[in-house]
Amino acid sequence: MLKQQLNLKLSQRLSPQQIQLMKMIQLPTQAFEQRIAQELEINPALERGKEDEFKDEFDIDTPQDEYDDGGEVIETDINVDEYLSDDEIPSYRLSSNNYSADDEDRQMPYASGTSFNQHLLQQLNTYRLSDDDKKIARFLVGSVDGSGYIRRDIEDIVDDLAFTQNLYTDSESVEKMLKIVQQLDPAGVGARDLQECLLIQLKRREQTPSVALATNIIADSFEEFSKKHYTKLLKKHGISEDELREANQEIEGLNPKPGGSYSGNNRIVEHVVPDFTIRIVDGELELTLNGRNAPELHVSQNYTNMLKGYRDAKDRSKEQKEAILFIKQKLDAAKWFIDAIKQRQQTLYVTMSTIMNLQKEYFLTGDERKLKPMILKDIADKIDMDISTVSRVASSKYVDTPYGTKLIKEFFSESMLNEQGEEVSTWEIKKILENTVAEEDKKKPLTDEKLAKVLLEKGYPIARRTIAKYREQLDIPVARLRKEI
Repeated sequence: MLKQQLNLKLSQRLSPQQIQLMKMIQLPTQAFEQRIAQELEINPALERGKEDEFKDEFDIDTPQDEYDDGGEVIETDINVDEYLSDDEIPSYRLSSNNYSADDEDRQMPYASGTSFNQHLLQQLNTYRLSDDDKKIARFLVGSVDGSGYIRRDIEDIVDDLAFTQNLYTDSESVEKMLKIVQQLDPAGVGARDLQECLLIQLKRREQTPSVALATNIIADSFEEFSKKHYTKLLKKHGISEDELREANQEIEGLNPKPGGSYSGNNRIVEHVVPDFTIRIVDGELELTLNGRNAPELHVSQNYTNMLKGYRDAKDRSKEQKEAILFIKQKLDAAKWFIDAIKQRQQTLYVTMSTIMNLQKEYFLTGDERKLKPMILKDIADKIDMDISTVSRVASSKYVDTPYGTKLIKEFFSESMLNEQGEEVSTWEIKKILENTVAEEDKKKPLTDEKLAKVLLEKGYPIARRTIAKYREQLDIPVARLRKEI
Protein backbone atom coordinates (compact mmCIF):
# COMPACT_ATOMS: atom_id res chain seq x y z
CA MET A 1 0.00 0.00 0.00
CA LEU A 2 1.42 3.35 -1.08
CA LYS A 3 1.42 6.25 1.36
CA GLN A 4 2.29 9.89 0.95
CA GLN A 5 3.38 12.00 3.90
CA LEU A 6 5.25 15.22 4.56
CA ASN A 7 8.19 15.29 6.98
CA LEU A 8 10.01 18.41 8.16
CA LYS A 9 13.62 18.03 9.15
CA LEU A 10 16.47 20.44 9.98
CA SER A 11 19.90 19.51 8.63
CA GLN A 12 23.15 21.34 8.24
CA ARG A 13 25.04 21.01 4.99
CA LEU A 14 28.33 22.62 4.11
CA SER A 15 28.75 24.20 0.72
CA PRO A 16 31.72 23.11 -1.44
CA GLN A 17 33.32 26.50 -0.71
CA GLN A 18 33.01 25.98 3.06
CA ILE A 19 34.53 22.52 2.79
CA GLN A 20 37.44 23.88 0.76
CA LEU A 21 37.96 26.68 3.30
CA MET A 22 38.11 24.16 6.16
CA LYS A 23 40.72 22.20 4.22
CA MET A 24 42.75 25.37 3.60
CA ILE A 25 42.71 26.28 7.30
CA GLN A 26 44.08 22.85 8.17
CA LEU A 27 47.03 23.12 5.76
CA PRO A 28 50.44 24.01 7.20
CA THR A 29 52.50 26.67 5.44
CA GLN A 30 54.32 24.47 2.93
CA ALA A 31 51.17 22.57 1.92
CA PHE A 32 49.31 25.90 1.67
CA GLU A 33 51.92 27.16 -0.81
CA GLN A 34 51.38 24.04 -2.91
CA ARG A 35 47.62 24.64 -2.81
CA ILE A 36 48.15 28.19 -4.11
CA ALA A 37 50.38 26.92 -6.90
CA GLN A 38 47.71 24.39 -7.86
CA GLU A 39 44.99 27.06 -7.97
CA LEU A 40 47.18 29.36 -10.06
CA GLU A 41 47.67 26.54 -12.52
CA ILE A 42 44.00 25.63 -12.96
CA ASN A 43 42.53 29.15 -12.85
CA PRO A 44 43.91 31.54 -15.49
CA ALA A 45 41.94 34.42 -13.96
CA LEU A 46 44.18 34.32 -10.88
CA GLU A 47 47.71 35.70 -10.91
CA ARG A 48 50.53 36.06 -8.40
CA GLY A 49 52.12 39.38 -7.45
CA LYS A 50 50.88 42.93 -7.13
CA GLU A 51 48.35 43.99 -9.72
CA ASP A 52 49.21 46.84 -12.08
CA GLU A 53 47.60 50.17 -11.35
CA PHE A 54 44.64 50.89 -13.56
CA LYS A 55 41.65 53.24 -13.44
CA ASP A 56 39.22 51.66 -15.92
CA GLU A 57 36.68 49.91 -13.77
CA PHE A 58 33.44 48.97 -15.42
CA ASP A 59 30.31 46.88 -15.28
CA ILE A 60 28.62 45.04 -18.08
CA ASP A 61 26.42 47.69 -19.65
CA THR A 62 23.08 46.18 -18.59
CA PRO A 63 22.17 45.48 -14.97
CA GLN A 64 20.94 42.05 -15.92
CA ASP A 65 21.81 40.88 -19.40
CA GLU A 66 20.45 37.41 -20.05
CA TYR A 67 20.44 35.44 -23.27
CA ASP A 68 18.22 32.49 -24.01
CA ASP A 69 19.59 30.11 -26.60
CA GLY A 70 17.51 26.98 -26.92
CA GLY A 71 16.28 27.16 -23.33
CA GLU A 72 19.77 27.71 -21.89
CA VAL A 73 20.04 30.92 -19.93
CA ILE A 74 23.44 32.60 -19.84
CA GLU A 75 23.71 35.30 -17.21
CA THR A 76 26.28 38.03 -17.75
CA ASP A 77 25.46 40.27 -14.82
CA ILE A 78 29.02 40.81 -13.63
CA ASN A 79 30.11 43.64 -11.38
CA VAL A 80 33.84 43.82 -12.01
CA ASP A 81 34.23 46.09 -8.96
CA GLU A 82 33.73 42.98 -6.84
CA TYR A 83 36.87 41.44 -8.30
CA LEU A 84 39.14 44.44 -8.71
CA SER A 85 40.32 47.29 -6.52
CA ASP A 86 41.09 50.83 -7.60
CA ASP A 87 44.34 50.77 -5.68
CA GLU A 88 47.71 49.31 -6.47
CA ILE A 89 47.58 47.29 -3.25
CA PRO A 90 44.77 44.69 -2.95
CA SER A 91 42.35 45.31 -0.09
CA TYR A 92 43.00 41.96 1.55
CA ARG A 93 46.59 43.11 2.17
CA LEU A 94 45.33 46.02 4.26
CA SER A 95 43.30 44.15 6.89
CA SER A 96 45.93 44.31 9.64
CA ASN A 97 49.65 44.05 10.11
CA ASN A 98 49.49 40.49 11.36
CA TYR A 99 52.10 38.84 9.23
CA SER A 100 55.81 39.30 8.77
CA ALA A 101 57.26 40.66 5.56
CA ASP A 102 59.91 38.00 5.36
CA ASP A 103 61.16 37.10 1.91
CA GLU A 104 62.94 33.94 2.95
CA ASP A 105 64.13 31.50 0.36
CA ARG A 106 61.27 29.14 -0.45
CA GLN A 107 63.51 26.55 -2.06
CA MET A 108 64.78 24.01 0.46
CA PRO A 109 68.10 22.58 -0.79
CA TYR A 110 68.95 18.97 -0.15
CA ALA A 111 72.47 17.64 0.04
CA SER A 112 73.40 15.11 -2.59
CA GLY A 113 75.70 12.20 -1.98
CA THR A 114 76.00 8.45 -1.80
CA SER A 115 73.11 6.50 -0.31
CA PHE A 116 73.63 3.96 2.47
CA ASN A 117 73.15 0.96 0.14
CA GLN A 118 75.47 2.46 -2.47
CA HIS A 119 78.07 2.95 0.25
CA LEU A 120 77.84 -0.77 1.12
CA LEU A 121 78.01 -1.83 -2.55
CA GLN A 122 81.16 0.25 -3.07
CA GLN A 123 82.83 -1.64 -0.22
CA LEU A 124 81.55 -4.95 -1.59
CA ASN A 125 83.29 -4.27 -4.92
CA THR A 126 86.66 -4.52 -3.16
CA TYR A 127 86.07 -8.26 -2.50
CA ARG A 128 86.97 -10.90 -5.07
CA LEU A 129 83.85 -13.01 -5.46
CA SER A 130 82.48 -15.38 -8.07
CA ASP A 131 79.56 -14.17 -10.18
CA ASP A 132 77.01 -16.17 -8.17
CA ASP A 133 78.49 -15.08 -4.83
CA LYS A 134 78.49 -11.47 -5.99
CA LYS A 135 74.79 -11.73 -6.92
CA ILE A 136 73.98 -13.17 -3.50
CA ALA A 137 76.02 -10.51 -1.68
CA ARG A 138 74.46 -7.67 -3.69
CA PHE A 139 71.01 -9.08 -2.98
CA LEU A 140 71.80 -9.17 0.73
CA VAL A 141 73.00 -5.56 0.63
CA GLY A 142 69.75 -4.62 -1.07
CA SER A 143 67.89 -6.28 1.80
CA VAL A 144 69.58 -4.07 4.43
CA ASP A 145 67.08 -1.59 5.88
CA GLY A 146 67.72 1.97 7.04
CA SER A 147 68.74 0.79 10.51
CA GLY A 148 71.37 -1.55 9.07
CA TYR A 149 69.51 -4.83 9.68
CA ILE A 150 68.49 -7.72 7.41
CA ARG A 151 65.16 -8.66 8.91
CA ARG A 152 64.47 -11.71 6.74
CA ASP A 153 64.95 -15.45 7.12
CA ILE A 154 67.73 -17.09 5.12
CA GLU A 155 65.22 -19.52 3.58
CA ASP A 156 63.11 -16.60 2.29
CA ILE A 157 66.20 -15.01 0.73
CA VAL A 158 67.06 -18.32 -0.99
CA ASP A 159 63.56 -18.44 -2.49
CA ASP A 160 63.69 -14.80 -3.62
CA LEU A 161 67.04 -15.35 -5.32
CA ALA A 162 65.49 -18.19 -7.31
CA PHE A 163 62.40 -16.18 -8.31
CA THR A 164 63.91 -12.74 -8.93
CA GLN A 165 67.54 -13.47 -9.91
CA ASN A 166 67.05 -16.91 -11.46
CA LEU A 167 69.83 -18.05 -9.13
CA TYR A 168 69.39 -21.40 -7.44
CA THR A 169 71.48 -21.63 -4.28
CA ASP A 170 71.26 -22.97 -0.73
CA SER A 171 71.17 -21.59 2.82
CA GLU A 172 74.84 -22.43 3.37
CA SER A 173 75.99 -20.21 0.48
CA VAL A 174 73.77 -17.34 1.62
CA GLU A 175 75.11 -17.65 5.19
CA LYS A 176 78.65 -17.51 3.81
CA MET A 177 77.94 -14.29 1.90
CA LEU A 178 76.11 -12.87 4.91
CA LYS A 179 79.39 -13.12 6.88
CA ILE A 180 81.04 -11.06 4.11
CA VAL A 181 78.32 -8.40 4.29
CA GLN A 182 78.70 -8.25 8.08
CA GLN A 183 82.36 -7.32 7.59
CA LEU A 184 81.35 -4.05 5.91
CA ASP A 185 81.26 -0.68 7.64
CA PRO A 186 79.65 0.60 9.77
CA ALA A 187 80.22 -2.21 12.25
CA GLY A 188 77.09 -4.22 12.97
CA VAL A 189 75.53 -3.85 9.52
CA GLY A 190 73.83 -6.94 8.13
CA ALA A 191 72.78 -8.29 11.54
CA ARG A 192 69.47 -10.09 11.79
CA ASP A 193 68.65 -8.97 15.31
CA LEU A 194 69.98 -6.73 18.08
CA GLN A 195 71.92 -9.51 19.78
CA GLU A 196 73.84 -10.35 16.59
CA CYS A 197 74.41 -6.63 15.89
CA LEU A 198 76.03 -6.08 19.31
CA LEU A 199 78.17 -9.23 18.99
CA ILE A 200 79.51 -8.13 15.58
CA GLN A 201 80.57 -4.79 17.05
CA LEU A 202 82.17 -6.35 20.15
CA LYS A 203 84.23 -8.77 18.05
CA ARG A 204 85.77 -5.82 16.18
CA ARG A 205 86.92 -4.15 19.39
CA GLU A 206 90.21 -4.73 21.14
CA GLN A 207 89.68 -7.86 23.21
CA THR A 208 90.21 -6.48 26.72
CA PRO A 209 88.81 -8.37 29.75
CA SER A 210 85.76 -6.07 29.89
CA VAL A 211 85.06 -6.57 26.15
CA ALA A 212 85.42 -10.34 26.53
CA LEU A 213 82.99 -10.31 29.47
CA ALA A 214 80.57 -8.11 27.54
CA THR A 215 80.71 -10.60 24.63
CA ASN A 216 79.93 -13.50 26.95
CA ILE A 217 77.03 -11.63 28.55
CA ILE A 218 75.44 -10.75 25.19
CA ALA A 219 76.03 -14.25 23.80
CA ASP A 220 74.89 -16.28 26.80
CA SER A 221 72.72 -13.96 28.92
CA PHE A 222 71.14 -11.52 26.51
CA GLU A 223 67.64 -11.85 27.97
CA GLU A 224 68.84 -11.27 31.54
CA PHE A 225 70.92 -8.29 30.41
CA SER A 226 68.09 -6.71 28.39
CA LYS A 227 65.79 -6.97 31.43
CA LYS A 228 68.56 -5.69 33.72
CA HIS A 229 68.54 -8.68 36.06
CA TYR A 230 71.96 -7.73 37.41
CA THR A 231 71.79 -10.06 40.40
CA LYS A 232 71.32 -13.05 38.11
CA LEU A 233 74.22 -11.89 35.90
CA LEU A 234 76.56 -11.55 38.88
CA LYS A 235 75.72 -15.06 40.06
CA LYS A 236 75.72 -16.72 36.62
CA HIS A 237 79.09 -15.32 35.47
CA GLY A 238 80.74 -15.24 38.90
CA ILE A 239 81.84 -11.62 38.61
CA SER A 240 81.95 -8.56 40.84
CA GLU A 241 79.82 -5.43 40.50
CA ASP A 242 82.84 -3.47 39.23
CA GLU A 243 83.47 -6.03 36.46
CA LEU A 244 79.81 -5.97 35.46
CA ARG A 245 79.83 -2.17 35.48
CA GLU A 246 82.84 -2.08 33.10
CA ALA A 247 81.23 -4.64 30.77
CA ASN A 248 78.01 -2.65 30.84
CA GLN A 249 79.87 0.50 29.83
CA GLU A 250 81.35 -1.35 26.84
CA ILE A 251 77.89 -2.45 25.73
CA GLU A 252 76.42 1.02 26.22
CA GLY A 253 79.06 2.36 23.83
CA LEU A 254 77.73 0.19 20.97
CA ASN A 255 75.33 1.39 18.29
CA PRO A 256 72.02 -0.50 18.17
CA LYS A 257 71.20 1.04 14.76
CA PRO A 258 74.41 1.01 12.70
CA GLY A 259 72.61 2.27 9.58
CA GLY A 260 71.77 5.51 11.33
CA SER A 261 75.45 6.28 11.89
CA TYR A 262 76.17 6.66 8.17
CA SER A 263 76.64 10.40 7.69
CA GLY A 264 75.93 10.28 3.95
CA ASN A 265 72.56 8.64 4.38
CA ASN A 266 70.22 10.59 2.10
CA ARG A 267 66.96 10.42 3.91
CA ILE A 268 64.16 12.82 3.15
CA VAL A 269 64.00 15.18 6.08
CA GLU A 270 60.79 17.02 6.78
CA HIS A 271 61.60 20.68 7.37
CA VAL A 272 59.19 22.42 9.70
CA VAL A 273 58.22 25.93 8.63
CA PRO A 274 56.68 27.82 11.60
CA ASP A 275 53.28 29.31 10.77
CA PHE A 276 53.58 31.89 13.56
CA THR A 277 56.32 33.73 15.41
CA ILE A 278 56.09 34.93 19.00
CA ARG A 279 58.66 37.42 20.27
CA ILE A 280 59.07 39.26 23.56
CA VAL A 281 59.38 43.00 22.90
CA ASP A 282 59.76 45.31 25.91
CA GLY A 283 58.24 42.69 28.20
CA GLU A 284 55.20 42.18 25.98
CA LEU A 285 54.38 39.37 23.57
CA GLU A 286 54.29 40.10 19.86
CA LEU A 287 52.63 37.67 17.43
CA THR A 288 53.25 37.63 13.67
CA LEU A 289 51.93 35.35 10.95
CA ASN A 290 54.45 33.86 8.56
CA GLY A 291 54.59 35.97 5.39
CA ARG A 292 54.12 32.85 3.26
CA ASN A 293 50.55 32.71 4.53
CA ALA A 294 49.84 36.13 3.00
CA PRO A 295 50.53 35.72 -0.74
CA GLU A 296 50.04 38.54 -3.23
CA LEU A 297 47.25 37.46 -5.56
CA HIS A 298 45.00 39.41 -7.91
CA VAL A 299 42.59 38.96 -10.78
CA SER A 300 44.22 38.82 -14.22
CA GLN A 301 44.11 42.11 -16.13
CA ASN A 302 43.73 40.13 -19.36
CA TYR A 303 40.37 38.88 -18.15
CA THR A 304 39.15 42.41 -17.48
CA ASN A 305 40.21 43.38 -21.00
CA MET A 306 38.22 40.43 -22.34
CA LEU A 307 35.17 41.68 -20.46
CA LYS A 308 35.70 45.16 -21.83
CA GLY A 309 35.91 43.82 -25.37
CA TYR A 310 32.71 41.90 -24.82
CA ARG A 311 30.98 45.04 -23.53
CA ASP A 312 32.01 47.05 -26.60
CA ALA A 313 30.97 44.34 -29.07
CA LYS A 314 27.73 45.13 -30.93
CA ASP A 315 26.93 41.69 -32.24
CA ARG A 316 27.38 38.98 -29.65
CA SER A 317 27.61 35.44 -30.94
CA LYS A 318 26.78 32.28 -29.03
CA GLU A 319 30.52 31.57 -28.67
CA GLN A 320 31.01 34.97 -27.08
CA LYS A 321 28.17 34.31 -24.66
CA GLU A 322 29.69 30.97 -23.69
CA ALA A 323 33.07 32.65 -23.30
CA ILE A 324 31.66 35.29 -20.99
CA LEU A 325 30.05 32.57 -18.87
CA PHE A 326 33.42 30.83 -18.63
CA ILE A 327 35.06 34.13 -17.64
CA LYS A 328 32.41 34.71 -14.98
CA GLN A 329 33.01 31.26 -13.49
CA LYS A 330 36.75 31.83 -13.34
CA LEU A 331 36.33 35.30 -11.86
CA ASP A 332 33.99 33.90 -9.21
CA ALA A 333 36.54 31.21 -8.37
CA ALA A 334 39.39 33.75 -8.21
CA LYS A 335 37.38 36.09 -6.01
CA TRP A 336 36.39 33.25 -3.68
CA PHE A 337 39.99 32.03 -3.43
CA ILE A 338 41.31 35.49 -2.51
CA ASP A 339 38.53 35.89 0.07
CA ALA A 340 39.26 32.41 1.44
CA ILE A 341 42.93 33.33 1.92
CA LYS A 342 41.87 36.45 3.78
CA GLN A 343 39.53 34.44 5.99
CA ARG A 344 42.24 31.81 6.57
CA GLN A 345 44.70 34.50 7.68
CA GLN A 346 42.15 35.99 10.07
CA THR A 347 41.19 32.60 11.53
CA LEU A 348 44.81 31.58 12.09
CA TYR A 349 45.78 34.88 13.67
CA VAL A 350 42.74 35.16 15.96
CA THR A 351 43.12 31.56 17.15
CA MET A 352 46.84 31.81 17.86
CA SER A 353 46.45 35.22 19.47
CA THR A 354 43.87 33.80 21.89
CA ILE A 355 46.15 30.84 22.72
CA MET A 356 49.08 33.21 23.29
CA ASN A 357 47.10 35.44 25.64
CA LEU A 358 45.76 32.48 27.61
CA GLN A 359 49.27 31.01 27.99
CA LYS A 360 50.98 34.39 28.48
CA GLU A 361 52.94 33.31 31.57
CA TYR A 362 54.46 30.37 29.70
CA PHE A 363 55.47 32.41 26.64
CA LEU A 364 57.08 35.05 28.86
CA THR A 365 59.05 32.58 31.01
CA GLY A 366 59.37 29.34 29.01
CA ASP A 367 58.55 27.36 32.16
CA GLU A 368 56.28 24.44 31.17
CA ARG A 369 54.91 24.41 34.71
CA LYS A 370 53.29 27.75 33.88
CA LEU A 371 51.13 26.17 31.17
CA LYS A 372 47.48 26.56 32.13
CA PRO A 373 44.90 23.82 31.55
CA MET A 374 43.41 24.45 28.12
CA ILE A 375 41.15 22.43 25.86
CA LEU A 376 39.84 23.14 22.37
CA LYS A 377 36.48 24.28 23.71
CA ASP A 378 38.13 27.03 25.78
CA ILE A 379 39.56 28.66 22.65
CA ALA A 380 36.47 27.97 20.54
CA ASP A 381 34.24 29.76 23.07
CA LYS A 382 36.54 32.78 23.23
CA ILE A 383 36.75 33.30 19.45
CA ASP A 384 33.15 32.16 18.80
CA MET A 385 34.15 29.44 16.35
CA ASP A 386 33.51 25.73 16.10
CA ILE A 387 35.77 23.32 17.99
CA SER A 388 36.64 21.58 14.71
CA THR A 389 38.05 24.86 13.33
CA VAL A 390 40.31 25.30 16.36
CA SER A 391 41.37 21.66 16.03
CA ARG A 392 42.36 22.22 12.39
CA VAL A 393 44.51 25.19 13.36
CA ALA A 394 46.16 23.43 16.31
CA SER A 395 46.80 19.97 14.88
CA SER A 396 49.21 20.86 12.09
CA LYS A 397 50.61 24.32 12.82
CA TYR A 398 53.89 25.32 14.44
CA VAL A 399 54.88 28.47 16.30
CA ASP A 400 58.41 29.82 16.62
CA THR A 401 58.93 30.91 20.23
CA PRO A 402 61.99 32.19 22.14
CA TYR A 403 62.23 28.62 23.51
CA GLY A 404 62.14 26.76 20.21
CA THR A 405 59.62 25.75 17.57
CA LYS A 406 56.54 24.14 19.12
CA LEU A 407 53.55 22.26 17.75
CA ILE A 408 50.50 24.26 18.80
CA LYS A 409 48.51 21.26 19.97
CA GLU A 410 51.18 20.66 22.63
CA PHE A 411 49.87 23.68 24.53
CA PHE A 412 46.53 21.96 25.08
CA SER A 413 46.18 19.83 28.19
CA GLU A 414 43.57 18.61 30.61
CA SER A 415 43.24 19.93 34.14
CA MET A 416 43.54 18.25 37.52
CA LEU A 417 42.91 19.50 41.04
CA ASN A 418 45.77 19.73 43.51
CA GLU A 419 45.37 19.48 47.27
CA GLN A 420 44.53 23.18 47.47
CA GLY A 421 41.63 22.66 45.04
CA GLU A 422 43.38 24.65 42.30
CA GLU A 423 43.25 23.55 38.67
CA VAL A 424 46.68 22.63 37.34
CA SER A 425 47.70 21.46 33.90
CA THR A 426 48.70 17.84 33.34
CA TRP A 427 51.83 19.31 31.71
CA GLU A 428 52.86 20.64 35.12
CA ILE A 429 52.39 17.21 36.69
CA LYS A 430 54.34 15.51 33.89
CA LYS A 431 57.21 17.96 34.32
CA ILE A 432 57.39 17.24 38.07
CA LEU A 433 57.23 13.50 37.35
CA GLU A 434 60.06 13.83 34.84
CA ASN A 435 62.23 15.77 37.30
CA THR A 436 61.50 13.24 40.06
CA VAL A 437 62.65 10.34 37.87
CA ALA A 438 65.78 12.28 36.83
CA GLU A 439 66.74 12.86 40.49
CA GLU A 440 66.02 9.33 41.75
CA ASP A 441 68.70 6.89 42.94
CA LYS A 442 69.33 4.77 39.82
CA LYS A 443 70.45 1.85 41.97
CA LYS A 444 66.98 1.81 43.52
CA PRO A 445 64.64 3.47 41.00
CA LEU A 446 61.16 4.44 42.14
CA THR A 447 58.24 2.24 41.20
CA ASP A 448 54.98 3.78 39.96
CA GLU A 449 53.48 3.34 43.43
CA LYS A 450 56.39 5.18 45.07
CA LEU A 451 56.24 7.91 42.40
CA ALA A 452 52.56 8.39 43.25
CA LYS A 453 53.49 8.84 46.92
CA VAL A 454 56.22 11.39 46.04
CA LEU A 455 53.76 13.45 43.97
CA LEU A 456 51.18 13.23 46.75
CA GLU A 457 53.75 14.69 49.16
CA LYS A 458 54.22 17.57 46.68
CA GLY A 459 50.48 18.22 46.67
CA TYR A 460 49.37 16.25 43.62
CA PRO A 461 47.03 13.33 44.46
CA ILE A 462 47.65 11.11 41.41
CA ALA A 463 46.62 7.45 41.13
CA ARG A 464 49.27 4.83 40.31
CA ARG A 465 47.65 3.95 36.95
CA THR A 466 47.72 7.65 36.02
CA ILE A 467 51.42 7.76 36.89
CA ALA A 468 51.95 4.76 34.58
CA LYS A 469 50.06 6.55 31.76
CA TYR A 470 52.06 9.78 32.12
CA ARG A 471 55.32 7.82 32.36
CA GLU A 472 54.57 6.06 29.06
CA GLN A 473 53.67 9.38 27.42
CA LEU A 474 57.03 10.77 28.56
CA ASP A 475 58.78 7.66 27.19
CA ILE A 476 60.15 6.75 30.63
CA PRO A 477 60.69 2.99 31.13
CA VAL A 478 59.53 1.05 34.16
CA ALA A 479 61.66 1.09 37.33
CA ARG A 480 63.37 -2.24 36.57
CA LEU A 481 64.68 -0.94 33.22
CA ARG A 482 65.92 2.31 34.80
CA LYS A 483 68.14 0.43 37.21
CA GLU A 484 71.91 0.99 37.02
CA ILE A 485 74.79 -0.73 38.78
